[in-house]
Amino acid sequence: MRIAIGIACTLMFGLGSVSAQMDPGSGAKPARSVENKVPVNQTTGESANEKPSRTPRVEMPAKNASATPTTLQPDVAQPNVDPITALRDQIEAAATVQERVDLQLKLVDQLVLAGKKQDARNQLGQMLAEDRFDPQSFYNIGNAFARLGDADGAVVSYRKAIDQRKGRYSKALNNLAVVLMRRGDWGEANEALIAALKLESFRYAEASYNLGRLYAAQRQMDLAIREWHRALKVDPNHIAAAQAIAQAGSDGQIAVDALQPLADKNEKVKQSAKNEKESGATRNSAASRMLTVDQATFNYLQHAREAHERGKDQEAIENYHRVIFRMGGYFAPANLELSYILIGLKQSDEALVYLKPVTIKDGARYPISYYHIGRIYEVKDELGMAAQAYETAAGLYRGVNPQFLLDISRVREKRGDYKGALAAMEAYLAAVEQQGTKPQWSEERLASLRQKLSESQPKQ
Repeated sequence: MRIAIGIACTLMFGLGSVSAQMDPGSGAKPARSVENKVPVNQTTGESANEKPSRTPRVEMPAKNASATPTTLQPDVAQPNVDPITALRDQIEAAATVQERVDLQLKLVDQLVLAGKKQDARNQLGQMLAEDRFDPQSFYNIGNAFARLGDADGAVVSYRKAIDQRKGRYSKALNNLAVVLMRRGDWGEANEALIAALKLESFRYAEASYNLGRLYAAQRQMDLAIREWHRALKVDPNHIAAAQAIAQAGSDGQIAVDALQPLADKNEKVKQSAKNEKESGATRNSAASRMLTVDQATFNYLQHAREAHERGKDQEAIENYHRVIFRMGGYFAPANLELSYILIGLKQSDEALVYLKPVTIKDGARYPISYYHIGRIYEVKDELGMAAQAYETAAGLYRGVNPQFLLDISRVREKRGDYKGALAAMEAYLAAVEQQGTKPQWSEERLASLRQKLSESQPKQ
């Protein structure tokens, strides 16, 4: 488990230095990337197969053959003219909307270079607020927000680009997911990556790599390694995916045990528990271990995953049931994956049936199970149970994902526990500020909770 936790921390905190380039379809010149030294393939349009950097990153669209890297200098002949002033003059004189957008993005880069990051954010905010159909430009605006470390602005920009293309924008979906991962919004990040992969018929190396990182952060290592292998199948030169597999070890992987068929499932389960007890381990232990199943069970598991990817959820559910039955009524990966499908189908009570055993038997290994239980209880308005589940998830993911503190704050506020809600919010801000970020909405949220706390106090 130490391996899994280390990978999760590296992947999540490695997002702080993300650099993104422009979509060449907009006609804009790509912004210079300082983090990524590996060149990209000369592809165009919506192609997804590009060489990755060694560090986690958003999708890096290929450069136009005719484009040259932005030098962050305006096209002016006068050496004494302030470049920012010159660019503003050019923006005023722009003959077309696209020319103006290109110059505005140059201006943003120049403002950042001059140390005026807030002015750069303000410029991007003005561009984002424009009411026009231009998904490629809004994608590029999202990339610019991401380079500034403004996750909220990037999310809004990418979503605007995706909406304008009716959801069919795989690069924007991939980049959106990366920024959501940076914020700790794992559920939404998963949805965005799956959508990107479906658009590319699951042949999108970068999205598979990022989905693997997401699974690793959630400590679902078998699914993570599956995605990294898929990334390498699409792009054999995907260095980051190969390195991730090499560093993952065997913890959490599912292997076929050909020497021990499940002729007597209950006896196998009893023997496994006995072996763990004799070795001093428990099923809640974080000790590294590989999971083993017989060949038929392994096949059912793979059929279930493939059916879910094809949108055949009922077929997936049936196969997950077969896996769980063959494993004596419980198999943590199958329980988790089945519960996710049931949650998506609004079958919350049935999802709880499969989630609760995971928290009891393998909660330390799969703390994400507590988060999903918290979501279910919150929807059911059982706020005490929801708060308890979120608190457990936050404790187990401490140092990896502070987002769960926001869930705690929200539920405590709903219960009228304004002091507790404020404490969770302050803890969240302390955690994200250590990562070098601070959401723009945070001060308003703090002020609101402080006011509610003050109003709830008995008057003297």
